[in-house]
Amino acid sequence: MKAVGFHTSLPITEPEALIDLDLPEPDLRPRDLRVRIQAISVNPVDVKVRGRVTAEPGRPHILGYDAVGIVAATGPEVRLFQPGDAVFYAGALDRPGTNAEFHAVDERLVGLAPKTLTPQQAAALPLTALTAWELLFDRLRVPYGVMAGSDALLIVNGAGGVGSILTQIARRLTGLTIIATASRPETEAWCRAMGAHHVIDHRQPLDQELARIGIPQVRYAASLAGSDQHRDALVAALAPQGALALIDDPETFDIVPFKRKSLSVHWELMFTRSLFGTPDMDQQHRILTEVSRLVDAGLLRSTFREEMGPINAANLRRAHAAQESGRSIGKTVLTGF
Repeated sequence: MKAVGFHTSLPITEPEALIDLDLPEPDLRPRDLRVRIQAISVNPVDVKVRGRVTAEPGRPHILGYDAVGIVAATGPEVRLFQPGDAVFYAGALDRPGTNAEFHAVDERLVGLAPKTLTPQQAAALPLTALTAWELLFDRLRVPYGVMAGSDALLIVNGAGGVGSILTQIARRLTGLTIIATASRPETEAWCRAMGAHHVIDHRQPLDQELARIGIPQVRYAASLAGSDQHRDALVAALAPQGALALIDDPETFDIVPFKRKSLSVHWELMFTRSLFGTPDMDQQHRILTEVSRLVDAGLLRSTFREEMGPINAANLRRAHAAQESGRSIGKTVLTGF
């Protein structure tokens, strides 16, 4: 099968940073699906892993997490899907990735793809939707479907992939006032299109920007980028007994200043369930099933923004470079081989 991978970590400007490969189709574990890939999207985690992993000798590393495809075969213990099903998912951090014609994935991490979306549109959703859902309902413990209340959620980096779908989920499924941050006219417009009630400028102190719009403190904050840069402003912006959830990777993050207000601090990594084989690993199947239902009901929309052509090394290098620029909006997708 065709695939794209690398042997050693290199700057994305180097031709060998990502290369075209020809590999055997993956073997299946008992609860695995073998999926023929139709479309993938690129996430910050692709860039992070490419920057720090060196493949084993003679065994290239295959990146890729988000995918949409058709089930081609199933392991002997599969119960949730059958060949021919159209599925979407975000995969696992510790297995070969989706930048390949065929991909093996545990069925407990998979949902039926939305019927109302193209493969390109659906590929934009799984990783960010799982991250946003777990962050909001599992980490911050915002009540699902409770539409009353006066609390607010601050989303730092609202125009990114996670921010885009988190804004929608919080707006549609909670009663929170949604405040997204952006720094350019086009990202501000995108945040408003996703459903943010307010958009503030994260180039300014966040607490001062909140005061400017008449919401001096929030109960919840989702810090999706620059958490160390915004730490003091987040402490000031959070109401006593509020909660912060992070997804980025600051070198250090001192939480001692959060004590005085009894603030809780949570990290969200949507790969935790698959990495540790947690008893609730199939929760990701349920989340994606619900996301698919909400999309088909017209309550959530795809965050697909740009297609970069077929899945090959040259196009993936362009997609990685776009991620590294820090100026991407929504999700970038590649389709077919």
